[in-house]
Amino acid sequence: MWQFIKNVLSTVVGIFLFTILGLLILAGVGTAMSDSEEHVEVKDNSILRISLDRPLVENASTEENPFAELAGPFIENSDKLGLIQVLTALERAKVDPKIKGIQLESSVPFGGYAQLSEIREAIDSFKKSGKFVLTYSDSFTEKGYYVASVADEVYLNPNGLLDFNGISANYMFFKKALDKLEIEPLVFRVGQYKSAVEPFLRENMSPDNKEQTSSFLRSINNFVFDKIASSRSITVPKLNNIADSLLAYRPTTAEKLGLVKLAYYDEFQSVILKKMKVKEVDDLKYISLNDYLKAESPIKEVEGSDKIAILVAEGEIVGTKGGEGSIASEPFIKELRKLRDNKSVKAIVLRIDSPGGSSLASDNMWREIQLARKVKPIIASMSTYAASGGYYMAMGTDAIVAHPTTITGSIGIFAQWLNLDKFFENKLGITSDHVNTNAHSSFMTNPGELSDFEKRLVQKFVDEGYESFTSKAAAGRKMPIAKLKSIAGGRVWTGAQAKQIGLVDELGGLQTAIDLAADKVKLKKGGYKVVVYPKVKSFIESLLEATDTKSTLSTRLIQKHIPWGTAMMELDRIKQREGLQALMPYMIDLK
Repeated sequence: MWQFIKNVLSTVVGIFLFTILGLLILAGVGTAMSDSEEHVEVKDNSILRISLDRPLVENASTEENPFAELAGPFIENSDKLGLIQVLTALERAKVDPKIKGIQLESSVPFGGYAQLSEIREAIDSFKKSGKFVLTYSDSFTEKGYYVASVADEVYLNPNGLLDFNGISANYMFFKKALDKLEIEPLVFRVGQYKSAVEPFLRENMSPDNKEQTSSFLRSINNFVFDKIASSRSITVPKLNNIADSLLAYRPTTAEKLGLVKLAYYDEFQSVILKKMKVKEVDDLKYISLNDYLKAESPIKEVEGSDKIAILVAEGEIVGTKGGEGSIASEPFIKELRKLRDNKSVKAIVLRIDSPGGSSLASDNMWREIQLARKVKPIIASMSTYAASGGYYMAMGTDAIVAHPTTITGSIGIFAQWLNLDKFFENKLGITSDHVNTNAHSSFMTNPGELSDFEKRLVQKFVDEGYESFTSKAAAGRKMPIAKLKSIAGGRVWTGAQAKQIGLVDELGGLQTAIDLAADKVKLKKGGYKVVVYPKVKSFIESLLEATDTKSTLSTRLIQKHIPWGTAMMELDRIKQREGLQALMPYMIDLK
């Protein structure tokens, strides 16, 4: 059913994209593209406006989407925001005499806690310059307030909403639906905590999964509350009481507790006017993040050719080939080899934001990392996720840096298969038959039942994959295999917990990893350039590429506009996975 919907929508998307491309050519997009490259001048007494209320990725283009205002099913209403670009802008603004302060917008930020924490820490560093940081919103989500709380003053609409009740994780389970459809999931796994397959086998979380989820949620929540407590001068026990009692939901109470100040937007603007010592709102000089990055940097350009390269690996590991928002081994290996052979690149920082995926692709990338390490140092920098296959990549590097709120570990392997025989026969009236030349010629080629012998064979593959994963992890961490296995088993850890048990080397963000890479090759601060790979595609390049990946757009349409679309596509994703999987509980939704 959902495959039919995907095919129909893919056709519609193809027609739409063809039409758009024609319009772009007629409109002379070349002119728009050249305009986006124009130099921007920062005016004296400017305010840098940073909006986090859009999808946050590791690296994004600063080019404006010319169709961003066309809100509809095919075009997202907002552009992606690059973490690296935000950190770069904040580093420049801190020393830029033309920037007097920041107006922060973080009502509903679309990013993980590790990414948002790095932004928050960069804003805190910016404040040390003596410049102001102010923020206003009609409402704040849990994550939104976490970032906003670092500002000098946090303003909330008097009739607004402050969501402050602690962090939760939400899972979706499909067992009842599969039972009704007479679809039998066949699962093969190693590790009591390898819970990525639970949505297909259970109606709720297992005790082991609840244990590990509770553990890493408490770790993240403790970190977040510590930071908020420090910024707002409120004790952690008091914050816990506020969260438990839902006291922040009433704006007047939230103000009395010292979490926010209440004001309408015009009153907030009056505060900005006073800060900037001007009388009219029209006299305020704002500059957007994208425009600011197009302006000349106040930081002197580094002389010489020495570089540290940041290689971004973001998304689920899908196999040998993949599209935007996923990691595929072939393009990753190609990019890594280029950096390995580039004489001007002295060290590589591997920036990972991935819950894992294909075990084969993870192993191929691990092997290439091993080869590159023989030529130059590679430091892993973990973002929001670096779990299972994501950890597989990291464990092959010279050192691992994780943020305290990173979700990592999940060292385990599983395989899954759907027996659709009864579904086709009883629900659709479709039967099948086959002729084999050998005893198992149809093994894993048709979505049907597996024999006991075939099941034992698959489980053996999984067991051997787990032994390979854990032995390589133990070697990478210089840890006895028995100790490594005691903290493996598919268990998920935060970066802070992983540091305590030896799965990572240091706690910190991307800059910590860059500094460590520079130390490895004895490069002094200011004596090297930092370059990011792969190069970000422009809006036009992404649109052209989308004509070859219509299924990705149709998937978004299904998820966004069809009831239970997310569940439908999650089932479809099972069939598309290649071989064994090193994947964490992938439907974790932290709020």
